[in-house]
Amino acid sequence: MTTPTVESTSTSPSSPGGGAPRRRRRTGRWILLTLVLLLVAGAGTAYWLYRDLDGNIKGVDIDEAIGDDRPEKLPTSGQNILILGSDSRAGANAALNTGKVSGARSDTALVMHIPEGRTEAVAISIPRDTLVTRPECAKSDGSTVASAKRVMFNSVYSQVGPACVVKTVEQLSGVRMDHYVEIDFAGFKGLVDAIGGVTVTVDQDIHDTSSGLDLTAGTHRLDGTQSLQFVRTRHGIGDGSDLGRIGLQQQFMIALLSEIKKQDLLGSPAKSFEIADELTAALTTDSGLASLTKLAEFGRSLNGVDPSTMETIMLPVAYDKIDPNRVIAAEPQASTLWKAVRSDSEIPESAKKSPATGGSS
Repeated sequence: MTTPTVESTSTSPSSPGGGAPRRRRRTGRWILLTLVLLLVAGAGTAYWLYRDLDGNIKGVDIDEAIGDDRPEKLPTSGQNILILGSDSRAGANAALNTGKVSGARSDTALVMHIPEGRTEAVAISIPRDTLVTRPECAKSDGSTVASAKRVMFNSVYSQVGPACVVKTVEQLSGVRMDHYVEIDFAGFKGLVDAIGGVTVTVDQDIHDTSSGLDLTAGTHRLDGTQSLQFVRTRHGIGDGSDLGRIGLQQQFMIALLSEIKKQDLLGSPAKSFEIADELTAALTTDSGLASLTKLAEFGRSLNGVDPSTMETIMLPVAYDKIDPNRVIAAEPQASTLWKAVRSDSEIPESAKKSPATGGSS
């Protein structure tokens, strides 16, 4: 089986030899780049432009919504950020050919771990089809939703909201999330269009009627709408599950970073503002980051992170025995992975191997 590629980067969520090449483990850099762009835009613009950017950002009080039912904040835990890509079909997203699904779902989920005072970082992808135990959560209207087992991870967002996603991830991992960052489909499209598109190369034709993607083998310049189709494609890639899509998402983010790096953003304040405007309009964060100033301060705190050492891996999963279209956290790999994050230890190669290999080439 052949999968689409971007440059020489592998899409495989796990490599037969144990551990994927380091060059494909840099997807988590995109959130750092987001914060840097916000900082650049905020530092050199007039107050009214700053105010416009600041007013774009939406905030959620995660601490109030979850309360005290959370993992302990350990002195060795560094910074942990839950990053979600949401796929609401409402509003501007309704015109993006993203499927006929009610409500919104967390289509992409990354737990980004930044060790205290170091230059290394890791981003852990959680497959959207993973079956989890959803904890008891409070909804925004004050009502309570009971705990439920065998709930698909990406449905938690639509059923209860972002605070419950944070609580679910915390109970799944035992890792306390310091911050929450969400970017939606329409904003993603606007970002790609703002930089003039992204170039990708695919090894074979892709015709996915579900996402709308229709590409022949070769190199293509994708606009915002096509980029959304690319990162959402799952049919005709791998085994048709979410695991193959994670590989495409990892590839695309690297291509997106490469494209932004080519552009002289520091030398073009107008371009920097345009991109920052698209990003902030698409962002929802926890209340601790819900302003341009707070985001800029947080971005400065991450200055020591060296993108070349950042690693992106997938939560080890196995096919569910009852429903093979779903996956569950693979043990003991998943527990070993989360323990390493909690203790700020190096993640063993054995904890990165996933029995479910639907996205492997």
